[in-house]
Amino acid sequence: MGLIIGYCCWVLVGIVSGWIWYWKMKKKMEDKYGVPKGNLGWPFIGETLDFIASGYTSRPVNFMDKRKSLYGKVFKTNILGTPIIVSTDPDVNKVVLQNHGNTFVPAYPKSIRELLGKSSILQINGNLQRRLHALLGGFLRSPQLKSRITKDIENSVKLTLSSWRHMNNNLVYVQEETKKITFQILVKVLMSIGPGDDLNSLKKEFEEFIKGLICLPIKLPGTRLYKSLKAKEKMLKIVNRIVEERKLEMEMMSDHGDDDHDHDQMSGAANDVVDVLLREYFVESNEKKSLPLDFIGGNIVEMMIPGEETVPMAMTLAVKFLSDSPVALKQLKEENMELKKQKIDSCDDYTWTDYTSLSFTQNVISETLRMANIINAVWRKALKDVEIKGYLIPQGWCVLTSFTSVHMDEENYENPYLFDPWRWEKIGGGAVNNNNYTPFGGGQRLCPGLDLSRLEISIFLHHLVTTYGWFAEKDDIVHFPTVKMKKKLPITVAPIRT
Repeated sequence: MGLIIGYCCWVLVGIVSGWIWYWKMKKKMEDKYGVPKGNLGWPFIGETLDFIASGYTSRPVNFMDKRKSLYGKVFKTNILGTPIIVSTDPDVNKVVLQNHGNTFVPAYPKSIRELLGKSSILQINGNLQRRLHALLGGFLRSPQLKSRITKDIENSVKLTLSSWRHMNNNLVYVQEETKKITFQILVKVLMSIGPGDDLNSLKKEFEEFIKGLICLPIKLPGTRLYKSLKAKEKMLKIVNRIVEERKLEMEMMSDHGDDDHDHDQMSGAANDVVDVLLREYFVESNEKKSLPLDFIGGNIVEMMIPGEETVPMAMTLAVKFLSDSPVALKQLKEENMELKKQKIDSCDDYTWTDYTSLSFTQNVISETLRMANIINAVWRKALKDVEIKGYLIPQGWCVLTSFTSVHMDEENYENPYLFDPWRWEKIGGGAVNNNNYTPFGGGQRLCPGLDLSRLEISIFLHHLVTTYGWFAEKDDIVHFPTVKMKKKLPITVAPIRT
């Protein structure tokens, strides 16, 4: 009995000693660096439990708002095992996002780093990152791509919508249906893959791959990360084969053509992202030394993540918000019915500018993106001591720039929790991109596919509201680990009689 009591006493002494040591080290670190005010919470777990819990509420910014009221717009905390500085200040966020490479570099959880690899676009910096971003942005924003892809998006949307007529009791789960639309478009833009075995295999393996982004970083057989890495291997096998086949085609074209013809082929409009990256592989300085083929394949897989996760969720949430706002839905329907009537009367095909010129539709998309906060924050790590607006961010500390807090701040938006597309008539419409509005990130890593994303959502909304009326069941938004609908947003649809 005495031994047991003695053992318990030693355990208690150890716990108390560890607690004292933790707080002394915490105080020493704060005194040394002069970091922003805040609370690192409990040893090891920090304030992670509060952070996760807020993600399952209707107001996920409660975690940030509570600490902002105590410590100011920039504060320190400890979440997911990492002491970090959180910024809810749009001006500080702008500086962090723009000072990339020399001052701040990406910092992501270990599971993401393991899954994407060292050559990931998310982790590369400097000239290579800037060059790739410019190449991809130029292609994805090009009028040539938008003109070509508009018909593909229309076909994918119409095919999916037509299948709803045959659903049991006309019950549709919007979150599942929108993914059917976007994945097919995504692989078309990336690799020009149409319906078939490759598309089906990629979709199957991608669904397994994506589950490992937020998980315990353990690679033992049977673990979530292990399964996701195996799925990535299968995806890479398909993608690398396509890249290699396309490379051989370009080499044959080069071997059998004269220099002028070869230059014309290389300088014409690219068909897809594989084309864009392979041209960089071949053309730069007329030497085959630019981008390794495995780098191209790996990053094609990586580019599926934002394209497949953000756009279908934005479509889903647009339906959710419109279902809760009958006045906005009525105005959206009237605007799109007018365009449909014009097209029927003129017998003209739709163009991408037809969709993007629908002003209220663009306002609905802007407001959806503001409230959805699908990209809710980014993580960066300071390479040196940085002072921004009087806040010191010490070298080695991670910074979380919270977009959600900015989008839902009453200082930036009146009645921020109200779905109000009309606010954008005063702010500046769908093209606005300022410090207070960052649904696609910002700085040198601003999402290069933002124009294409808005086009996809525009086409989906147009054909949805001109084809169906619907009744949405009550459903809630979950914000952790990623934004999604709790019940996948079930709606009962009824075809519009014309």
